[in-house]
This record gives sequence, structure tokens and C-alpha cells, in this order.
Amino acid sequence: MSDTPADNSHDLFAVRLGKLQEMRAAGFDPFHANVSPTHTSAEAIAAHVDGQDYTVPVTVAGRITVFRDGGKSCFIKILDRAGTVQLFVKKDQVGDEAYTAFKKLDLGDIIGATGTMFRTRAGEVTVRVDKYTLVSKALRPLPEKWHGLADPEQVYRQRYLDLIVNQESRERLMLRARLVSAVRRFFEGRGFLEVETPILQNVAGGAAARPFTTHHNALGCDFFLRIALELYLKRLLVGGFERVFEIGRNFRNEGIDRRHNPEFTMLEIYQAYSDYRGMMQLVRDLIQTLCRDVLGKMEIVHAPTGETIKFDGEWREARYKDLVIAETGDPEWFSRSKEQKMEKARAMGLEIHPGWEDHEVTNEVYGKRIECRLIQPTFVTHLPKELCPLAKITADDPTTIDVFELVIGGMEVAPAYSEQNDPLVQRQMFEAQVGEEIQKLDNDFLTALEHGMPPAGGMGIGIDRLCILLTGAASIRDVILFPQLRPQGAGN
Repeated sequence: MSDTPADNSHDLFAVRLGKLQEMRAAGFDPFHANVSPTHTSAEAIAAHVDGQDYTVPVTVAGRITVFRDGGKSCFIKILDRAGTVQLFVKKDQVGDEAYTAFKKLDLGDIIGATGTMFRTRAGEVTVRVDKYTLVSKALRPLPEKWHGLADPEQVYRQRYLDLIVNQESRERLMLRARLVSAVRRFFEGRGFLEVETPILQNVAGGAAARPFTTHHNALGCDFFLRIALELYLKRLLVGGFERVFEIGRNFRNEGIDRRHNPEFTMLEIYQAYSDYRGMMQLVRDLIQTLCRDVLGKMEIVHAPTGETIKFDGEWREARYKDLVIAETGDPEWFSRSKEQKMEKARAMGLEIHPGWEDHEVTNEVYGKRIECRLIQPTFVTHLPKELCPLAKITADDPTTIDVFELVIGGMEVAPAYSEQNDPLVQRQMFEAQVGEEIQKLDNDFLTALEHGMPPAGGMGIGIDRLCILLTGAASIRDVILFPQLRPQGAGN
């Protein structure tokens, strides 16, 4: 059976395949060739010395993205990891046979070239090629009008093409990598230990979300792909690892939209002998460091509103209850019955499900009318205790917990808690959350807590959302290399 793709009748594919067959018949196989670059494109350009053309030798390699045929000479551009550089290939310089073969190359082919640097009359620093090697023949052409494709999901479905032809996308995803690297350096510089915890868990804990389920054949039981990192990281606090962080994938079998992907990257941090206020300082320092050291600026423009987000200085703090009261215009909101709240919320134009709990009605007001308008960095503090069973209850208000949600650009970026370390209170809160589904109770975690966990501050930061914010992306799909998509050809 042939390995040739089914659409080999496509004209351009057939032409390129014919060129490859001609090369092999002549004794040359480009997929066996190799080259050892001495410079990236950027390094080659930087190596040129004005007034000293043809003196700096370089070897570069990359994919042909521009091909201008001038008869006895050609200008091309190649793309590598650092960007693009122009190459000048002249028949007299490389020889008749090599030049004839060169003119048969196509956009998308990957070559290596050795030559010297010079500046053209148009002022562009360029490699004058002495010799070249084709190292990979592209059998399929690059898209000519990438953004004109009828299926916008093709950008995500064939990300490799997006990275070749879309410089903005390429730079955004490279910036994501630099941001994640800087996050690691930040926490390591503050004495935190990076750890790894299980993805397969027998209890899906640490958050309220629908998990993915899988079966372990050897153990003969079902496991869940983790929905949060939290409970295993807290076990490490019990074990004496006082400052830990993990950057890892979580999986939630839920909806997909501009801010949600079923597989996403979380950063979670836990620091013994701290609390939610310690986390405030930590996350402010982190984001300001990323802005300064990676972005090189302390302000960004929030694309949806055009408002300039300013990251320097102190950040606003506001209590959840105060924000809700201000939005509803009702100082007695939190003493109203659920029915009264529902009526008021519907009058505000919100869709309220009749089966919702009291706190869910209030949180709908917050989520749809308040959070989306918090553009500048804002710590929303003291949320209702029903929203999280893992945080300490506020000493002067038993209806709230010592937490904050950091909201920037109308989007929650980081929740943080003063972690609950009383095992008896923690058990009560877990039992209230799971109700009759007692099998969802993580007794192993509760046993660990009974051995004593130091007071601690904990925080989760969605890496994808942080990258949406700092790169100006429109969607979570734009900052994930390979987001989840429905398989091609699958029905609804």
C-alpha cells in the first residue's frame, strides 16, 4: 500500500512530487541531506559590518518564504527560529548546474546556504550564497491567502502553517514561551521548589468541575484526569516542602469558549506561613516583573475597550459584597430572600435559573455585571464561603472567606486563599459540598491534613489567561499551540 496522500492528484502536489522523483533518479535525496548553521537569521544580519561587504562568512538554514527570479540571479528569503534573512543566489557564483537546480526549488522548501554578508543597493543586509543544500522538499504548497480561508478554525487545525505564514501568531506563541520561562525564574528566585503531581487521580478534587474519566487496565479501576493541582500540593506542605509551585495541565470536561479550553495550563503556588495577603504581594510582583522583563513595558492596551491597563504602583482592592451592593443599588441585598434577589436580578436583564442557590444568584450579578467591567488590576476580596470550601472563613464575617480574585481586563486571572488547615472544619466544608456523593470525598487528603499543615497562602494562575492578557490575544485558542477541536469530518 502506498504512503502517498489520497489527494496526490492535486496539480501542485503532483508537480512537486515529480521534482522529488527527478532528484532521486539523479542520485540526490533531500531528506538525507543536512547542514550545520553557524548563525541564525538575526545573528547573520547583526554580523554584517558596514563598509566590509563579502568579508563575514555565515551558514544559515530555513524555509523559503519569498522567491524572486531575476534570470541569472535570484533573491529569496528564508525563515528560521529567529526570523527572516534575504539570500542572493547568482549563477556565476554557485555554478551553472547548481543554479539550474536552485531555480527548480519551491516556496516552502528548506535549504541551508553558505556565503558572505553584504548590503544591497536597496539597503537590505543579505547573504551572497556561495553554495546551498536542499535539506527538505515541501510537497505541499504554503497557503497564499492564509487569512482568506473559508474555515477560520484551519488556523488552529494546521498550526504549523499558521506559524510559517503568520508572523503575529508566531511572535505571540514565542512570547508565551518566554513568559512561562520567566514565571519559573521568578519563583525559583524566591525559594520555591517546582514539583510535579499526578495527572491521574482517583478523586477529582480541588475544584468544582466535571472531570474526564479513564480506565487503568492493570489496576482494574477508573481514574480521573485532574481538574486542579491543589490537594497534592497541600500534601507537600504537610510533608515539609514549605514553598512549592507547579505548572501543569488540568482537564475539565466542560464548555469551550473564548476563555475556556478543556485542556489548559495552570500555575499553582503554596507558601507556608503566609496568607491571601501574602499572595497579593506575590502576584503583583510577578506580573510587574513579567511586564518589565519580558514585555519591556508597564502598560498594555485592552483591545476590547481601548483602555490602557497600568500595571505599576499599587492595585485596587474591593470587597465582593461592596461591589454587589453598588451594582444593585440595594444596601440590603445580602439580607434579601433568594426570591427577592432573583426578581431584582431578572429586572437587571440577567437570566436566572429557578433552581439556583442563593449565592449563585448573587454570583451571576457579579459575573455578568461587575467582573467584566473591572479593566484595571483589581483584587476582589472576601467572597461568599459557598464558592470555595478550601479557604479560611473570615474572622469578622462568617459568611465570607479570606480570599481574593485578581481581575484584569474584565477577566479573572488569579484566585488566592488563606488556606484552610483545620482538618475538622475542612471535612465539614467538603461534606457540605459533595452532599450525598460521599465517594467524591478525598479522605486521603483529609488524613494528611490531620497530621498538621502549616498556615499557608495559596494561589492559582491560569497561564493561558495570563497570556491572553499580556499578549493581547482575542481568544484562548490564540495562545495555545494546539487547542482542542472537533475532528474533521465529525458530526455535531
